[in-house]
Amino acid sequence: MRLNPPQRILLINIFGIGDVLFTTPLINNLKAAYPDIFIGYLCNRRTIPLLEHNSKISRIFIYERDELETLRQKSAWQYLKAVRRLIQDIRGERFDMVLDVSLNSFMSFLAFAAGIPRRIGYDYKGRGIFLTQRIPLAGYEDRHVAEYYLDLLAAFGVPAQSRDMEFPLIPEDIQWAAEFLEENRISVRQPAPPLAGQAGGAGWPVIGLIPGGGESWGKDAGYKRWPAECFAKLADKLVEKKSATIILMGGLVELDLCEKTAQLMQNRPIETCGKTSLGQFAALMQRCSLVVTNDGGPLHVAVAVGAKTVSIFGPVDERVYGPYPLGNHIVIKKDIVCRPCYRQFRKASCEHISCLRQITVEDVLERVEKIS
Repeated sequence: MRLNPPQRILLINIFGIGDVLFTTPLINNLKAAYPDIFIGYLCNRRTIPLLEHNSKISRIFIYERDELETLRQKSAWQYLKAVRRLIQDIRGERFDMVLDVSLNSFMSFLAFAAGIPRRIGYDYKGRGIFLTQRIPLAGYEDRHVAEYYLDLLAAFGVPAQSRDMEFPLIPEDIQWAAEFLEENRISVRQPAPPLAGQAGGAGWPVIGLIPGGGESWGKDAGYKRWPAECFAKLADKLVEKKSATIILMGGLVELDLCEKTAQLMQNRPIETCGKTSLGQFAALMQRCSLVVTNDGGPLHVAVAVGAKTVSIFGPVDERVYGPYPLGNHIVIKKDIVCRPCYRQFRKASCEHISCLRQITVEDVLERVEKIS
């Protein structure tokens, strides 16, 4: 039985790319149950491209903690004005409910201050003080984060009918990817979603390699990254054994890492690091025969646009943060005694990172060869 059908819902998630994508099954199920519902989304600036072309999202609000903190340090008055402006913007939409997965008391305070009467979310370490319906949470354990988010459907008596993530691509980005492949004389062997009136190619496999990822971990991102020299050796073996075309992919902050990987290769790849928007990045992955990547946002973007993936996991539990839904995606990990050591949003102090370093090029190559 559906309880108290909402008319206008605000969803709050200020985490990274993967986390925002993990909320899209929740959004899809809400929209399927209530086609006329107005859904607002409060997120950080970096994740806007994931949502701005999603027809199920009616309005996006931006919360950028670093920008507000910089403003606060310059002028407490200007900071308060900016917070007040955000509250007024949210209040203006007259939301009747908020689903807050931020685990952040300030976010639920914003919802309270904006006059949203029903405030539902996870209460982690007592941070749900401003929520009207608190769901106790010690941490995400043993099952996927997206499943925890889908549990919020119980507040409406709505079953989860769909579990696919969604990242809608605009025609301009799809066209850019097609033109990029044509300009570089790349013909994708495996059928990819073609443009209207165009057929997929019948050439050699095109494999996207992403040696970066984990940007939300900041200076600790290296704990999630398989070594660059391993990516380079894998790429060379794929060229030698599969006549593969290698596209090295990543964001602007990973430019040095991508260049290091390219320099370690004997066969020069096609490099796109720092040269694409998030939408173009996603559209290009969609056209690849396969994407090999670390644990992180790029993996979840690849999954959301339907690319095949082989992902490499170290300290993080793939059951909680892995490809979702798992389907035919392949996860490579080493089940050593100390893994996973990232629990309750904290990683253990570790200098050896054996869980990543023990994964060999042969381990990954064997799995890649089976699906590429």
